[in-house]
Formats: sequence, structure tokens, C-alpha cells
Amino acid sequence: MESIRLRDCRELKDAESFKQRLAAALKALPGGSLPLHTGCEQGGLVDDSNISASVLSVEQGKDRLLARVGIFFTEIVGGCNCNDDPLEVNAYCVLEVTINRSDGVAKFTPLER
Repeated sequence: MESIRLRDCRELKDAESFKQRLAAALKALPGGSLPLHTGCEQGGLVDDSNISASVLSVEQGKDRLLARVGIFFTEIVGGCNCNDDPLEVNAYCVLEVTINRSDGVAKFTPLER
């Protein structure tokens, strides 16, 4: 998997503006970039075409920034409706995002709810 760089999210001078930048950067990532499958509760597929990110907390270190982010997305569950039409379900997961301050490389770790 290719490294994800969040270059605009390497500095934390103002917590509110950082949260806005990080949420916007996560929303702009290509589909399949985030490990959202951990939030699927019905064995469905992730539809991350329209996610919403909420930054829950941010910690600042010398070499890295650590954020906990809640991600809302859609889970697609097939074969459970009339005519086997897929069912869309609102889903949520929490990710820990570690951003290397020198190069902006981000690591995503799913957290238990």
C-alpha cells in the first residue's frame, strides 16, 4: 500500500484550524485509503464516497502528531432486502492517525469503540 501523506497537517499551531485541516484532508483521500471496514457491523462493504470526519482529540509530540478521529460512512449490506437489493446503513469507526512531522506520512490504526 502506498504511503499517505498529509503535508498540510504536520503542524499544530491552532487546534481548531488543525482539526478542520485534518478533517478536510481525510475527506479528500481517494476511496479505500482508510481502514473503515472495522466499522462494518453487518458484514457489508464500505462506501467511503461521502465520509464525514470529526477530530476527537489531538496530541502533539516532537516528531509526530497523534489524533483520534471519528469517521462516519455508509456500509452496504447486500442480499437483505426485497429483490436482494443492497441496504445502506450508517456506520462509524474511530481511527488513530499518527502523522510524522518531518514528511507528513500518516499511519491509520483502527480503535475499538
